[in-house]
Amino acid sequence: MSKFWSTLLAGATGGLVTFGAIYLTQKPQTNAPAQPAPAKQVNFEYRGAPAPFDFTKAAERAMPAVVHIKSTESRQNAVQRQRQTNPFRFFFGDDYFSPEDYARPRSGTGSGVIFSADGYILTNNHVVEFADEFEVTLFDNREFKARLIGADPSSDMAVLKIDAQDLPAIELGNSDEVRVGEWALAVGNPFDLTSTVTAGIISAKSRDINIIRKGAPIESFIQTDAAVNPGNSGGALVDVNGRLIGINSAIATPTGVFAGYSFAIPVNLAQRIADDLIKYGKYKRAYLGVDIATMDSNLANELNLPYSQGIWVKTLDPQGSAALAGIQENDIITKLNGKNVTTVPELMEFVGRSKAGETVQITLVRNGKQKEVPVRLKPRVDE
Repeated sequence: MSKFWSTLLAGATGGLVTFGAIYLTQKPQTNAPAQPAPAKQVNFEYRGAPAPFDFTKAAERAMPAVVHIKSTESRQNAVQRQRQTNPFRFFFGDDYFSPEDYARPRSGTGSGVIFSADGYILTNNHVVEFADEFEVTLFDNREFKARLIGADPSSDMAVLKIDAQDLPAIELGNSDEVRVGEWALAVGNPFDLTSTVTAGIISAKSRDINIIRKGAPIESFIQTDAAVNPGNSGGALVDVNGRLIGINSAIATPTGVFAGYSFAIPVNLAQRIADDLIKYGKYKRAYLGVDIATMDSNLANELNLPYSQGIWVKTLDPQGSAALAGIQENDIITKLNGKNVTTVPELMEFVGRSKAGETVQITLVRNGKQKEVPVRLKPRVDE
């Protein structure tokens, strides 16, 4: 009897072992989809701290430095303008229609930025160019008469001066370090709504919108989608720390009001021009003397050149700085002082920030070979 149970137990144990082995060696059959591998998060190294939750600190720092400007044409200047533009003057003489009877002085408003504690104020040329009388209202509602120190139509910059001390001058930033995607605030007086702040991001740099029609224009705007409207001109574009990075100057619009994008003069260029206007009363601009175009694939194919980035030298002024330094037609400029330049606005801004008499190092490609050419910049002759 004990032999029978021993035999039965041994058989059962063997069966279980065999069944377990079969079960372990078989692949499970299932209709469930395979589970994907978990996604890996890509980590980026960011510069500095993230944007703040709000912009109150930036606004508090920038608003006291932004002023309201009222520009007015005196009646005397209005009469003189009417005499010069009267269409009947040629036929009937000055006395046929009296300019004094219908001369209407022009006026307008805009914004400005306190550049120094002793009363120098940055603004746009188009805010002041038609006027000879200026009234400045500060953030604390104090009002001052102002005088025009200097203006430059080719860059749309101007400087006013009020007789005051210990003013809250704005802190200057560095427009070269501004990056696309960063937050920015526009501070100004749109529609005479004083001390208005709007926010957006930097949406492009070195933008040429062909809006300046006087002289040899310098257009290398910072583009932002912060709302800017008539009256904002001459006001501040600031970073999240309240530092000035641009002077608001223009909007892209089919209606005359904000339609998505606005444009500011980079502060590094504005400061360079303002320093000259304050010191000399005019902008002493350097002169490269080249007719240039931004390279792209179409131009490269047309010229049979293996480059799609850089600046093509089309023609040169024989007496210009570039020609005298040995730069030739069909050279491709790629760097200035070691910094890459890929568009005409970048080159124009760089030269605009340089001083006459200064030597700059230009890197170019000629016949497939890279060359370094030092160029001593001549002053531009006033047109």
